[in-house]
Amino acid sequence: MIARIVTMKFDEKKINEFLELFNAYKSEIRNFKGCTHLSLIQNLKTPNEISTFSHWIDENHLNKYRDSEIFKLIWPQTKTLFIEQPQAFSYEILTI
Repeated sequence: MIARIVTMKFDEKKINEFLELFNAYKSEIRNFKGCTHLSLIQNLKTPNEISTFSHWIDENHLNKYRDSEIFKLIWPQTKTLFIEQPQAFSYEILTI
């Protein structure tokens, strides 16, 4: 099982735009084959830093999502809202 964290820093004026975009597609992402968990988390000290936290069956399923039409629709729109390059990390889940 893979945990994926993508941390994004947004223009504060564009956070609501991102939240609307995320909420419009979160069900499709959660139901994408291989995704077992998806949540959105916000840094308590820097609220314009928001991360997606997801679990994937394996890296192959994560990569299929990253190559999917839904990702190709969402990611370009999301990138326009950043004030810094996002950081993405994948971890192997050892225990739950």
